[in-house]
This record gives sequence, structure tokens and C-alpha cells, in this order.
Amino acid sequence: MKFCLAKHCYLSFCLHGIMNIKPLIQYFNRYLPLNKAEITALEKVVAEKHLKRKQYILQTNDICNYYTFVVSGLFKMYSIDKNCAEHIIQFACENEWVEDLNSLHKNKPSCLCIEAIEPSVVLQIKKADLHTLLSTFTKFERNFRVIHEEKFMELENRLLQNISFGAEENYIHFLDQFPQISNRIPNTLIASYLGITPEFLSKIRGNITRK
Repeated sequence: MKFCLAKHCYLSFCLHGIMNIKPLIQYFNRYLPLNKAEITALEKVVAEKHLKRKQYILQTNDICNYYTFVVSGLFKMYSIDKNCAEHIIQFACENEWVEDLNSLHKNKPSCLCIEAIEPSVVLQIKKADLHTLLSTFTKFERNFRVIHEEKFMELENRLLQNISFGAEENYIHFLDQFPQISNRIPNTLIASYLGITPEFLSKIRGNITRK
């Protein structure tokens, strides 16, 4: 196993036995179940990656070339401002996709980073390979259309939540929306996602406890 640790903590490209794409097949089957030919085509274009904590699948100024499906682990997608502060856009855990769609579709350098919070396993599909799947099998086109629509609605709901409610209500909403990961994320990262300071988050948590 060899990891690139020179300047950036990038992901490993080692093989860990036989690749398991069953979680991805099960994910697609929630929408429109795949047949044998579609599964075979999918197997040919999927690559498995294993990452350590704090390794990246995307860094600022890189071009996003992959659709990434999380098999296990947890990621944060974030920007870094001129003061080197993180602003978290998205968390992604098991059975979720994470990529910079703007960079991916426009083939331009990304303004975002995608970093593993935990040791993780992902399945990746190159942009060109996915386009081949979409043009060859209408079921993939329909599945990804629904996936993108759900992601858009999630981001829309987050925007409405941020402009309509206060920090305490947004924190409660975060706990309700992400019960499967809220205990896996440090408070500093939750504060970054909510756009508040860790100290203010501690105050909110104390207020909730006292109620």
C-alpha cells in the first residue's frame, strides 16, 4: 500500500481484495432496479478507493473528474476564505454522493475541497464513463436525474432554513436531518456548517440542555 503524502494527503489507489459494488447496486435499486446488463456495465467503470482520515478526493484548484459514492465513512465539502477559515457546504456519509458539480460539468478548477473526516471507502465513476452509461442505458439517466433533483431540493431547503430561522432552530434542524452523523462530527465542524462560532454553538447546546 502506498499513499501520496508529499504536499497533499491524497487518496490511496491500492486494491483491497475484490471490489464490492453491491452497496451501489442496492442504492440504484431504490429508484429503478438494474438488470444484469446494466450491472455488468456499471462494474466495468467503477473504481474503489480507500482513504485515511484527512485525505482528499478533491482540493482547491483541482478539476473534479469523478462522481463519488460513499460506501463507508464520512466526508466534508468546504471552501476556504482569505482568512483560512473553513465554510462547510455539505457532509456526505454512507449511501450518498459527493462531488463539485460546478467543476465537474464545466471542467474548471474547483473552489472547494472534499476531505475524509473518517477512514472511508468510496466508489468512483469518471465523468466520461458516466456519460457513456447515461447515453447507453436510459435507466441510469433516469436514476441520476432523480439523484440530482433530490440534491437540489436538499440545498434549497438548507438555504431557506438559513434565511428563515435562527441559529438554535437551525442546529435543532441539523440534528433532525442528520441523526446518523451528528454524533460523528466534531462541534467545530457543525459550527462551520451552521455558519456560527464553536463558542456560540456551545451556548446553544447549553440552552437546549436547560430547557
